[in-house]
Amino acid sequence: MRKLTILIIIITIAIISGAIWWKAGTSPVNSQDKKQYTFVIGKNESVREISNRLREEGFIKDRVAFFVLVNFILDVDKNIQAGDHRLSPSMNTREIAKSLTLATNDIWVTIPEGLRAEEIADILKKEITSYNDSWRKKLIENEGYLFPDTYLVPKVAEIDQILLIFKSTFETKYNGLDKSKTKFSKDEIVTIASLVEREAKHASDRPLVASVIINRLGLGMKLDIDATVQYALGYQEDEKDWWKKALTFEDLEINSPYNTYRNAGLPPSPISNPGLASLEAAISPANTNYLYYISDKSGINRYAETLEEHNQNIEKYSL
Repeated sequence: MRKLTILIIIITIAIISGAIWWKAGTSPVNSQDKKQYTFVIGKNESVREISNRLREEGFIKDRVAFFVLVNFILDVDKNIQAGDHRLSPSMNTREIAKSLTLATNDIWVTIPEGLRAEEIADILKKEITSYNDSWRKKLIENEGYLFPDTYLVPKVAEIDQILLIFKSTFETKYNGLDKSKTKFSKDEIVTIASLVEREAKHASDRPLVASVIINRLGLGMKLDIDATVQYALGYQEDEKDWWKKALTFEDLEINSPYNTYRNAGLPPSPISNPGLASLEAAISPANTNYLYYISDKSGINRYAETLEEHNQNIEKYSL
């Protein structure tokens, strides 16, 4: 009987302590502070990460209480929306949890490396409700400077606002690079980087591809880059893709200033939107004597200094 009494007392204390903890942990941080602040939830951010930041930024008192509430009581962990939310320290934990499940005014948009402007237009058309077809022309006019990244963009943004976001990010990244040893202009660097982005499938290939491009430019050789022909050919209806997979000899003869099989030097403007690593490669290429490369069946580039070596690579790796 005595043991049962002790057990009941322990359970009662535990329940009372739990109730006190729960009430304290889920109450507002500051009921007097009615001001709303912006809290941004990243794409694919976990509830644990969100709860940690809510505590650090002063919106909740207890991370564990928020985690339990969201996952086990309200069961809304899958409903939390990425984007920016307006929260107040005067809100209790339940109010904050429910607020985070409401749609936001912004949306996360990811622009992968190496896309051409039309592909970026297709992404924006899918994600941004205010999109209209006039955006495509403006995006094309800024080819090469639409920096690949994940952006928080207003759902009803205008194209000039989006361009400012893309291009200001580009400028920030570009200005952080050491360009003291390159002889190329900014536009030339971006164009070279756009070629590298399309031609190098692996990170280790970027500085090597850049070296081939720059070596050939130095000798006045045509670049003979497939990606420039793909860019000139444009959208392939049968493949539903902007980059034709298997080029024919007829394709290589297309009459276009972007066709580097017919025209020496760089194409007139970038053919894609390069990321930071390709910009770095264009500015600081590997120090090689390579003039040729082919991509084998596994996507690995094979390099050569002479045409004879190149032909041997073609025979060895392309058949």
